[in-house]
Amino acid sequence: MKEVLKLKFNELIRDFNPAEARIVIFEHIRDIPYYLVPQVADPYEWAVQMLYTQKASCSPKHYLLGLYFEELGIPVKYATYPFKWDKQKMEYPDEIKNLTHGLPIAYHVACKAHINSKWITIDATWDVALNKCGLFKINTNWDGESEMVVAVDTGEEIVHETLKDRLAFVNEKRNLYTDQEKTAYAEFINKFNAWLERLRR
Repeated sequence: MKEVLKLKFNELIRDFNPAEARIVIFEHIRDIPYYLVPQVADPYEWAVQMLYTQKASCSPKHYLLGLYFEELGIPVKYATYPFKWDKQKMEYPDEIKNLTHGLPIAYHVACKAHINSKWITIDATWDVALNKCGLFKINTNWDGESEMVVAVDTGEEIVHETLKDRLAFVNEKRNLYTDQEKTAYAEFINKFNAWLERLRR
């Protein structure tokens, strides 16, 4: 584990028993403000950047969550949820809604954690600062063992046994994006992030 990630892990859990520690870790990562951010090749370098910038999409959030849960001795898998931005039950501003129709399939990720002899979904995507607008599926008041709701509306779950498997899958899918789709997605990202900032204020 990179030293900065290890230091943060020790800081988070030092005053808590194992059951409390997983809740603290989840809440800390969940409440890093959600933004669509550029992808970084090394998932743990991505997590380090997230800690410094305090901005993160679902991928670095759940890669770090998985790393920290494994450090607690909790087995982790990764789940991909293909979805379309224009099919989400969000009240987008018109300027964003119009952009969503040209976007490619996106690939949300969450963790599957083995807690109390069962695999449960852990989704730390949306930060609680977005809760006041009522537009997002935010997991609050987690008891440390219950199943969570997935952050996006989707009808499919693809479970990967390892982070390496998840990374290979999503990289393969994203390499299929056309130049037109990449351009549309870049414009969407800028306007979506600006919208989130306005909602938090």
